[in-house]
Amino acid sequence: MRLKEFLSVRGIDFVSVNVLEDPAGLAELQNLGARSVPVLSRGDKFTFGQSTKQIVEFLGIDEKSGPELSPAELYARLDKFLTAALELLPLMPYDRLGTHVPGRPRSYRSLGFHLFRVVDAFLDANEGITLVQAMFREEPAADADTAALVAYGTKVRQRFRTWWAAGDTSGTRTLDTYYGPQSLHELMERTTWHSGQHVRQYMMLLEREGQSHRRPLVEADFAGLPMPQNVWDG
Repeated sequence: MRLKEFLSVRGIDFVSVNVLEDPAGLAELQNLGARSVPVLSRGDKFTFGQSTKQIVEFLGIDEKSGPELSPAELYARLDKFLTAALELLPLMPYDRLGTHVPGRPRSYRSLGFHLFRVVDAFLDANEGITLVQAMFREEPAADADTAALVAYGTKVRQRFRTWWAAGDTSGTRTLDTYYGPQSLHELMERTTWHSGQHVRQYMMLLEREGQSHRRPLVEADFAGLPMPQNVWDG
């Protein structure tokens, strides 16, 4: 769930600043010492907006936080999302891969790559590599075709299955990220809904392009995950 959405549904008053469009907001972010967004600030203190647990603790809300689904349930759900993506990607015509998604400068090609890169980055974190935002900004080759995207996705899904089968999946393990140490359980939940949200978007893009599909994911597949309400931002 996005930080703005998290605050809104709880009736918490806040002022939203887009630091990319507001120089004063960017200066304020830099003065706080924050180097990435989203960030929630109050006075001279701030917390990153990626972790629900951190937000709840920062605001002092009397609310249960943390993943609702177990690591095993998250594994099954994420594996289903990856499998659905591998079914959907070949349905997009090659000449549409350079088209931008609604509301942001990201191509269909980049989205198809990114939904797998999110999982690849999670697996890197499990191997002791600090998760940084730059991992999520990586792009596929400019001329990557559907076959290349599917090949990458198939490799990521197999890596994910191999990691799970190896058994080093204790939810209490701590992984290093750009927004502080996170438990494996929390980062796995974030990875699951993050990738799932993009698969959800890809289904809509296919429909937008007039490509029929059997809708491999339904609302029940997202139950128990802190999904954004909207398929697209805004």
